This record gives sequence, C-alpha cells and structure tokens, in this order.
Amino acid sequence: MALEIERKFLLPEFPERLIGTGELLRQSEHRIEQTYLALDGPQELRVRRIVDLATEEVSYTHTFKSGHGLAREEVEYNISQGIYEQVIHAFGAIPLTKNRITATWGDHVVEIDIYDQIQLMVLEVEFDSEEAAVAFEPPAWFGKDISTEKQYSNKKVWRELQERRN
Repeated sequence: MALEIERKFLLPEFPERLIGTGELLRQSEHRIEQTYLALDGPQELRVRRIVDLATEEVSYTHTFKSGHGLAREEVEYNISQGIYEQVIHAFGAIPLTKNRITATWGDHVVEIDIYDQIQLMVLEVEFDSEEAAVAFEPPAWFGKDISTEKQYSNKKVWRELQERRN
C-alpha cells in the first residue's frame, strides 16, 4: 500500500496575483465528483469521476484510504465508466464536487481544491517523507494549516451533504 504524506491548508483567497507573476505555474485543472461508498473510523472507500478541463478526457477511480493526519495509506486504481455508474446509482448519494488546480510553486507541486456545495478552498502539498512535511515552512498566503483538522476532510464534508438531503 502506498503512503500519502501531505499537508493541507485553508486557502483564504485564490492566488491570482502569484499566477500572474509566474510564481505559481498552473499545470492542469480537473473537475472532480466523488462519492464515498464506505466510511469506518480512519478508513474510507470512494469513487471519483475526473474530467480534465483542457482535454475533456474523463477517467474514473476507486480509492481506499486508511489513517488521518499527515500520513495515510492509499490504494487507488482506474475503473470503467460502467462500474462507476453502477456504484453511483446503487448508492444514490450526492457527489462532492470541486475543481482541482494543480500547479508548481518553486520545487513543490500544489493542488488547490475549490468546492461547489460549500464555501471552501484548500491547498495541499505532498511530500516524500513525514520529516519533510513537518520541516516545511509554508508561506503566509497558504493560510491556516488544517492537516490534522477533521472538520475539513472530504469525507466529513460529503457526510454533511448527505445529511442536508434528508
């Protein structure tokens, strides 16, 4: 199982100025719809529909994650559109939707998620080790570090969407 090591920040505003100056280089933008199939403590099972907004290419993934905080185990693989649609229809859940902008900032790749159903924008940075993650000094424009705050997790936001529907 692969280990995902990342820090997550509550982005106070979209860094348009940094994109304009070239300090933040936009690499791609994707439209993501994700639905959780099972949640049990630190474990989660989800599916995603991902659309590359530049090429309109669509892909589907199935992901298992375990843990919380800086380092979590993760297994992710592609699935067919047919399997994705069967699962989505069987569960009848409301997908969590967001746009994800992947960009380069210095030596780091950052992902900015802009959510639709709630007013939330987060920035994530992945690392090769927990030591590198802990040693990382974020700039002020990243905002508050929410890496260990569960209320900002995608699965918590998704659960709240399901509760609003009922």
